[in-house]
Order: sequence, then structure tokens, then C-alpha cells
Amino acid sequence: MKKTLFIAFLFIGIATQAQDKKTAEKTQIVETACGECQFGMKGNACDLAVRIDGKAYFVDGTTIDQHGDAHAKDGFCNAIRKAAVTGKVENNRFKVTSFTLVKEK
Repeated sequence: MKKTLFIAFLFIGIATQAQDKKTAEKTQIVETACGECQFGMKGNACDLAVRIDGKAYFVDGTTIDQHGDAHAKDGFCNAIRKAAVTGKVENNRFKVTSFTLVKEK
């Protein structure tokens, strides 16, 4: 009986770890810019977006104004930049948990 319980708990632990790995967020480098100005998305104002695997998503969790002047020469409305992000796509939007611009070389 003890052996059976031990084996059952062992399998539950392994299954839980496997599920955690599937849902773990990884950092990825993506294109980022104003969704309306640079990615041609429909919207009401200048809003931050990311492009992942060729598809653009508006961003929740940070805003276009938190990363400098969007209308500057290198701002999001005038240039597509790179960012290291973590997060996930939910309801056709990117829910960001971290967002760091990558310095241009």
C-alpha cells in the first residue's frame, strides 16, 4: 500500500513539473513599433505592438509612452525596433511580463 501511494505521488509530481514547463514564459526577441503607424493595424491612437512570427499584436502591460518619445526619429511611430520580451498571447493581444528595448548596433 505504501509503495502504491509513493508511486502515485511520484507520477503526480512529474506531471506537475511537465505542465509547469509547458506554461513557462521564455524571453524572445521581437519587432516592436506603433501598431497603427508601422504595422498597419486598426486602432484609435498610437499604441505599442509587437510582431511575433509575422503576426502583430497590441501589447498589454506597458505602453508606447513608457519607452521614449514615440514621434522621435527613432520612436515607435517612425521606426521598427527590437525588444526582448516575455509574456504570452491571450485574446489576440500580447500580455507582456517584461519588455526591454534592444540597443541598435
